[in-house]
Amino acid sequence: MLDRILQFSIEQRWLVVAFTLGVAALGVYHFAQLPIDAVPDITNVQVQINSEAPGYSPLEVEQRISYPIETAMAGLPNLDYFRSLSRYGLSQLTVVFKDGTDIYFARQLVNERILEAKGRLPEGVDPVMGPTATGLGEIFMYTVEAEPGALNERGEPYSPTDLRTIQDWVIKPQLRNVPGVTEVNTVGGYVKQYHVTPDPAKLVEYGIHFHDLREAISRNNVNAGAGYIERSGEQYLVRAPGRLESPEALESIVIGSRGGVPIYLRDVAKVNIGKELRTGAATENGSEVVMGTAFMLIGENSRTVARAVASRMEDIQDSLPPGVIAKTVYDRTTLVNKTIETVYENLGLGALLVIVVLFLFLGNIRAAFITALIIPIAMLITITGMVRGGVSASLMSLGALDFGLLVDGAVIIVENCIRRIGNERQRLQRPLNLQERLAVVNDASSEVVRASIFGLTIIMIVYVPILTLSGVEGKMFKPMALTVIMALAGALVLSLTFVPACVALLLGGNVSDKENFLMRGARRVYGPVLHFALNARVPVLAMAAGLLLVCALIGTRMGREFIPSLDEGDIALHALRIPGTSLTQAVKMQHTLEKRIQEMPEVERVFAKLGTPDIATDPMPPNVADNFVMLKPREDWPDPNRAKAEVVHELEDMLEGVLGNKYEFTQPIEMRFNELIAGVRADVAVKVFGDDMDVLLETAEAIGGVLRGVPGAADVNVEQVTGLPVLTITTDRARIARLGLNLADVQDVVSAGVGGLPIGQIFEGDRRFDIVLRLPEELRTDIDALRRIPIPLPDHPPADHMDNDMNTEGVHNLSNNVSLGAIATLDIALGPNQVSRENGKRRVVVTANVRGRDIGSFVDDAQSAIAQGVEVPAGYWLEWGGTFEQMISAAQRLRVVVPAALLLIFLLLFTTFGNVKDALLVFTGVPLALTGGVLSLWF
Repeated sequence: MLDRILQFSIEQRWLVVAFTLGVAALGVYHFAQLPIDAVPDITNVQVQINSEAPGYSPLEVEQRISYPIETAMAGLPNLDYFRSLSRYGLSQLTVVFKDGTDIYFARQLVNERILEAKGRLPEGVDPVMGPTATGLGEIFMYTVEAEPGALNERGEPYSPTDLRTIQDWVIKPQLRNVPGVTEVNTVGGYVKQYHVTPDPAKLVEYGIHFHDLREAISRNNVNAGAGYIERSGEQYLVRAPGRLESPEALESIVIGSRGGVPIYLRDVAKVNIGKELRTGAATENGSEVVMGTAFMLIGENSRTVARAVASRMEDIQDSLPPGVIAKTVYDRTTLVNKTIETVYENLGLGALLVIVVLFLFLGNIRAAFITALIIPIAMLITITGMVRGGVSASLMSLGALDFGLLVDGAVIIVENCIRRIGNERQRLQRPLNLQERLAVVNDASSEVVRASIFGLTIIMIVYVPILTLSGVEGKMFKPMALTVIMALAGALVLSLTFVPACVALLLGGNVSDKENFLMRGARRVYGPVLHFALNARVPVLAMAAGLLLVCALIGTRMGREFIPSLDEGDIALHALRIPGTSLTQAVKMQHTLEKRIQEMPEVERVFAKLGTPDIATDPMPPNVADNFVMLKPREDWPDPNRAKAEVVHELEDMLEGVLGNKYEFTQPIEMRFNELIAGVRADVAVKVFGDDMDVLLETAEAIGGVLRGVPGAADVNVEQVTGLPVLTITTDRARIARLGLNLADVQDVVSAGVGGLPIGQIFEGDRRFDIVLRLPEELRTDIDALRRIPIPLPDHPPADHMDNDMNTEGVHNLSNNVSLGAIATLDIALGPNQVSRENGKRRVVVTANVRGRDIGSFVDDAQSAIAQGVEVPAGYWLEWGGTFEQMISAAQRLRVVVPAALLLIFLLLFTTFGNVKDALLVFTGVPLALTGGVLSLWF
């Protein structure tokens, strides 16, 4: 079979060369379609379910929302595990499916179970699935800012509400239409609302109650249709418009009458443009901004989508009001380009080095040229395979290519052809004619083709064990193995077809088999070494065995990492404040923090996201901020040779002086990697499972104390599960029963007065803004004022009969109202900050980053220290999370697969040599070659 392939390639050499060039042209075409990213996306198949529940404490959210949804999700096909997070007013459940599950099939399954669970959830709670994006889908971030001195259409400086309105109704709709963008998330600024803020004293005076206002506004903000009429052969549609179109129209709503005189809304309440009760904010360089984040649709090319978003942002800028700018603060393309430039530079230098070596050692320019052609053509074949196989070009996939391996088979064939042609020319004392040259090339290729095939095949087998990896480790390393195997397979085919054809075409005329000066020099050095080794066989074998033993001992003491750390060029800084810190206070603290960070000469800018954005893809409490510290190009640093680790260490020391903050230092993508792998943002996580939150926290605190004493531990933090101040309004059920009130009557007034009650919308073109009924800000934040909120008693007289209910002093008859303080107690106490669950069990997580040592040895030491220093109560247990989990999983699988691969290599060697002795002799190169790798890593 091989002889026929070689014979065909040589006889049909022009056809083979033309076909090869066609394949190379196909690779050039696919190069433009090649997905490019910095690193492989390791996101598992997951679906997020977010449920907003205003007014529910974390424990209530867990009991009434998270747990019922968890129960509904149990038993889903291909379900791997699920975890939930319950915070004040928010439940987030992450359902993770086994690899290979179609994401849209998974979302359909989840949606069906959500519909089943809705009947068991409190009224008004509507679970919503998160966007169809991966954990690394945040590819583009921008801020909406006003230039100094810019004025809006009212002649006033742009407010955060104005900027947020521009983001929501001008920028976001355009970005959502960019191909590959699945969602645009927003944080910062204030959503524009029309606030109706009643004066409680006037409500009492006029005998108006909250539900009167709600009813009047709702009934005066509707359109009605009345079919149609026919007249004179024409058809007229009949409608009765009643939508509110301005604050003035809202103020003019009649809510009752007194002595025949109408009572307008403006008589008891103010109508103004107000601010939402937001859950998140954004800052940049010490100032508050509006920030948008574009999410990439799962399966798309991040570089292509980010470029498309950046291009659309340039067009959007022209549609913004004068003085308003949308400024890019994070673009994944920048990191991707840096990574690809590094890969291309390394590949280019590697290819150049191999080509130079070929020209120096083959001694024949034409032969070296033929062999060197293998590199670009094999790469183009690989690119075609990557596009067809859905493998993206990244640091992991392309970084492992070795061009020396690609030309290995071709070198064997070309060198033997040169030798045979040179010998025949010397024997005949003349250049070979075409037929003679073709016959010699055919014979020479046949002599060594088996060795060439077996050499490349054995190298490919080395990468086969990586293909058996699954989960995160599989997603991380499979692209590398597939890329190398495709490149080697392409090089193998070229060695069997293209190389013999080119040799037959180009190696005509005077071809001599002479050693150049480099080979002669190498032979003079190698000869004595070989002579010594043959004469001192026992000492040489003893030295080899000793070296193998020493390297085995070194290998057992070497550090272990799952993946190398990619220097992204920037810093992600997780800032944590005391639980219960208000968003306003957190923003003030953030300004101080950012001003301090900007004192670093290496920092270009810093921006941050606090709390939870509109779409709770990454829910955080107001006291937590994700800071992105963007560094200047290294050439702009005071010392361009300074290590980034030194910058991080200096920044950490600087920020220790900023009171009220705790920090975790990482990198933007690395932070998301850790979160995707273990559900936390740190390198290592210790999860404590159990039932009682107090016991969980006590155990976690003890573990945190032990971890801080382990060498290499940094940023050790215990999950903030307590310390949230809660104002609890507890109604006296016996007292309201005597007054004929229901608990819902009290709760409705409190919810409307404090939290705000949406009761309609005002349309401005295609924009729409909520009408919200809420107490004035100075009253809703005053606990004493809250106690005086009037609660209407049953069967209160209507507003047009108020005259009989007023005494001579003009004070409303209290028999129709009761103050909130008379029927309820208002207490402030610390409560749970959040409740985390995994696979139906509560957990508290202790996290730590590792610096100055490898994760594997750190975990070993930490596990030993915790086992000795922490007593875990009965019924509670620990689980470890982090990247080392994947390292252990991969190691366990490789313990089985690698021996199988080595056995397969031995069988190939046995097939080649035909006896066990020679096969074993060659096979000794495997362990002996490993000594060089171990020593290199050790040094």
